[in-house]
Amino acid sequence: MEYKIPAATRIGHVHLKVADLDRALTFYRDLLGFEITQYYGNSAVFLSAGGYHHHIGLNTWHSKDAPPAPRNTAGLYHVAILFEERRELAVAMKRLMDQNYPLTGASDHGVSEAIYLNDSDENGVELYCDKPKETWTLDAEGNLQMITEALDINALLALAH
Repeated sequence: MEYKIPAATRIGHVHLKVADLDRALTFYRDLLGFEITQYYGNSAVFLSAGGYHHHIGLNTWHSKDAPPAPRNTAGLYHVAILFEERRELAVAMKRLMDQNYPLTGASDHGVSEAIYLNDSDENGVELYCDKPKETWTLDAEGNLQMITEALDINALLALAH
């Protein structure tokens, strides 16, 4: 029988190489709202939501003052940050819009609603919220059928007030 990772397994954190810690903190702490849990000397910092030890690690160990990684090479496509409630995603979207922060996309995937942007080092970031599992579309064999359609931004923003 083929091994399957346990269903309760979760991805716990992402650790990103950045060129400048202060600039990265402006994005992850000041714009997205993550809290600093610990500095690791002057070359790394750990951030979290809700007091977890860390959801995001940022370091300059091999990347201080370096340019962003070339877009057409292997590496991280994006990190996805999951919001528990659709309203929380709406508040994040409104915050980005209020700050005139550029988005790279916004999609309805059938299983989730997602907003895409780049951080200060041009790492892709997805902010998303899952739709109720019972609404996910399956084919005749029971396989998940994800889509990519335009996100109804106005309907989402209506929840932010």
